[in-house]
Amino acid sequence: MKRTLTPDPGPAGPSHGLWPGLICKLPKPLLVVPMVVQWLVLALRYRSLSLPSAADPMIDAGGLAGESKIAYFDQVGDAERPWLARTAAIVSDPDAAARACAAMNGLGIDFPIIAKPDIGWCGFGVRRIDDPSALQAYCDAYPEGETLLVQEYLDLPGEAGLFYVRRPTETRGRLLSLTVRSAPTVQSDGMSTLRQLLARDERLRSRTCLYEGVGLDRVPPASSDVPLAAVWSYRMGGLYRDCSDSITPDLEARIDEIASSMPNLHVARFDVRFASQAELGEGRFKIIEINGAGSEAIEFFDPAVPFFSAYRGILQKQAMVFALAAENRAAGFAPCGWRALLRAYRRQARLLGRYPASN
Repeated sequence: MKRTLTPDPGPAGPSHGLWPGLICKLPKPLLVVPMVVQWLVLALRYRSLSLPSAADPMIDAGGLAGESKIAYFDQVGDAERPWLARTAAIVSDPDAAARACAAMNGLGIDFPIIAKPDIGWCGFGVRRIDDPSALQAYCDAYPEGETLLVQEYLDLPGEAGLFYVRRPTETRGRLLSLTVRSAPTVQSDGMSTLRQLLARDERLRSRTCLYEGVGLDRVPPASSDVPLAAVWSYRMGGLYRDCSDSITPDLEARIDEIASSMPNLHVARFDVRFASQAELGEGRFKIIEINGAGSEAIEFFDPAVPFFSAYRGILQKQAMVFALAAENRAAGFAPCGWRALLRAYRRQARLLGRYPASN
């Protein structure tokens, strides 16, 4: 039986294997250690610390870190551009808000919008903006001289990450996974404040500080599901469901057409919004973001996936990217070099701490 693609924040279904969902509870440093060890082993085997940057050689650092998000959109072919959410890039300066409004007019979009960093990670700095004053405040708080994006807000109930791979020797690529995200929510009992409801939620209570903007001391109407964030990333408390068994030939073909229109794109995750399971299966969606070789294998953060299955999948994905990049290197695409990769990581890390808060 196929899983539904309708966002479902309820408990995970039955799973087989040890410690389902444990990987979601591990501290990030502990989760990363085995990946770093494997990276070093693979770097020795392939004689390059930065080899995965050659997997997507037309993107800065292959999309491992510090790359421009608008650069992905700019590389999509003209025929496939209708599948992209309307987006404009603005360099932050004292006139950024006015130029962002002018860009919105040019794109034919109005408030609300999504504002986000051009160099981002895990939803840092991503905000829903409802009016010009909020846009002005966002631009004022944004690091001057850095690029920000304004994007149409897609009021659609579904969001998914589609992980795509095409080896250099292949003419067609494949969708390896489909992961549905749902917004972080709590259900009101009509008596407790949101802060009290969060304190009882084992999964979300450690993220309470991220939701201050929604008014945590109010009491929502009884039996209502209260969304806590406009950003549905794992960092913000979004719930992930592996729905890879719902990949259809039409969906795979559509993503392959879009990816193939981009020069030498071989590994990517397409983050999309969709209206219904049927429309997604037919290949109808809007792309809100494209990520390259550094894309996380987010299907393994489904709380129903057993621990060892999840970890094995994450390490297999990393090994696959190394192997694919080695094929590209043999075809003449050089990796960026470890110094350039380190600079990209450092720049990204510095920027994350300077962005306005997500919501």
